[in-house]
Order: sequence, then C-alpha cells, then structure tokens
Amino acid sequence: MNLKSLQVFVSVLEEGTLVKAAAKMNLSQSAASRLIQILEDEYQTKLFFRDNKRLTATRAGEMFYPEALRILSSVKAIPALFDQINSEAVAPLRIICHPRLINGFILPAIISFIKDAPGVKLKLEVHPRRYLGQRILHDSYDIGVSNLPLPVENFEVHAISKSEIQVLLPKSHPLATRASLNVDDLREVPYIALDETTLLRQLTDLELAKSGRSIATAHEVSSASVALGIVRSGLGFMLTDRLMLDPQLCEEVVLVPWKPVTYIQVGYFLNKFGKPHPFLDLFKQCLINASVEVS
Repeated sequence: MNLKSLQVFVSVLEEGTLVKAAAKMNLSQSAASRLIQILEDEYQTKLFFRDNKRLTATRAGEMFYPEALRILSSVKAIPALFDQINSEAVAPLRIICHPRLINGFILPAIISFIKDAPGVKLKLEVHPRRYLGQRILHDSYDIGVSNLPLPVENFEVHAISKSEIQVLLPKSHPLATRASLNVDDLREVPYIALDETTLLRQLTDLELAKSGRSIATAHEVSSASVALGIVRSGLGFMLTDRLMLDPQLCEEVVLVPWKPVTYIQVGYFLNKFGKPHPFLDLFKQCLINASVEVS
C-alpha cells in the first residue's frame, strides 16, 4: 500500500476538496489525483465519485475511512514506539475528552492517578464534542471520556455517572435558595445557552419540547467555561450538571434542581486496537472514584 496515497485519501475527506487536500500536502492537484487513482487501482475499488473535478466518497470510501485513519495513526506512532522500546519505559497513558468535563471530573481523576502512579506520564487531549468523533477515529488514545451517547457509532462504552441537569446561578441571586426552578421562574433571567451542537443543549431542548415549552436565549456560546464566567458575573443563568462545575467555584455559585428533570450520562471508551496500557485499570478506577465524589 502506498502511504502517500492513503494520506491524500484521508486529506480529501477531511478538507472537503481535492484542491485543499493537495495544498495541505504540498502537492499539485494532478499529483494528488494520481495518488488516489493508484490506491483505487491497487484494490480495484472506487473510493470517490468524480463530478466536475469534485470528489465525493462512495460507500466503499466512507467504510474505508476509519481503517485508513487507524493505519496512518499506527504508522505515525512508530517513532514513539521505538523510543519506548529503547528506553524500556512505560508509554504515557493517552486520554481524550471534551472541555466541559475537565475541571469538575477529569482533573480530580488525573490528580488521584498521579499520586497513585508516580512516574507514569499522562498525555491529555481536549477536543470539543463536534471534533471528538474525528479524534476517536484517529485512534491515538488509550481511553476516552465523553458525555453519552458518543458522536460515533459501533463503540463499546462504559457508563460511569448519570447527572441531573440543573440551573447554575450566583449564590447571591434571589432564586438561588429555591428548591427547584422551571421555565416560568426564570423568564426574567437572561439564559446563557450553550450552542445547539452541544449534547447538553440538545437534551434540554428535547425535554422542553416534550412539554411544549421553550426558553429564549439571551446569549449563546460554544464554551461551557465562557457561559460559567458570564453567570459568575451575575449576568444570567445556565443549564449544566455537577460534573462540569469546578469544586473551587462552589463558594460563588449554586446548582438548583431544574424542571423538567433531565439527565446527562458520562462514560468512558477504550482504544479497540493494540495492547491495553498497563495502568489503564488504575485510571478507570480514578474516574469512577471522582464521579462518586462529585455526586
């Protein structure tokens, strides 16, 4: 197999056009096109439909994409593998997750792990959920942590925690002492909403739609930390769960139960290829312990 052809194939799917893929790889369009043709000829499989110089993946191309990513990821990891072999050291434990889980959940688990396994290195990659699926397919991790369901299919997931979505308010807010809050209670309070690509927003909107309700958004952001900062400043409320909340902020903000009751799940998934990391089970236990402490 020609690895250059494989790289061009993946680049076309990720960049969207042959022009962008060729530019990314410092190739001419004709050279990039020839490399794709070499791959198709070698395996006698059509990977793209060609229409006015545009390339659209065939079903075979779509099915081959995850495997192509895995192959390229494995090749990319070869230098690090030889470094590890030559040093006889334990490879870093590679973790991927998305940003909203970092402060309230992932960080406590990492701190616990470092204390229990001194000398074992960690490598943490943080990606927004809308890009996490692509990183999962790239296969360069040992364990991933995500809200469920995953943004990709055919992966075995292990649920860790089921959190109730609640209303986050400054502790000084008049509604902060209420036993629960609903849409009517919050109608005069600006709603700092996560954008519609986030799972939490999708879940809350779905539950509201079931009851024929909705909330007008005052501001919409893609970052939970930005929404939290606006709420801390006393400029509105957000909907979130306890796993997102940095414990150090509990003196400034409060979570109030939200009606209708809505839950969001968190779990982990493992790399399906290769040998499990020797300290993987320890980190899984640290995750479970962190979820118990938060809840």
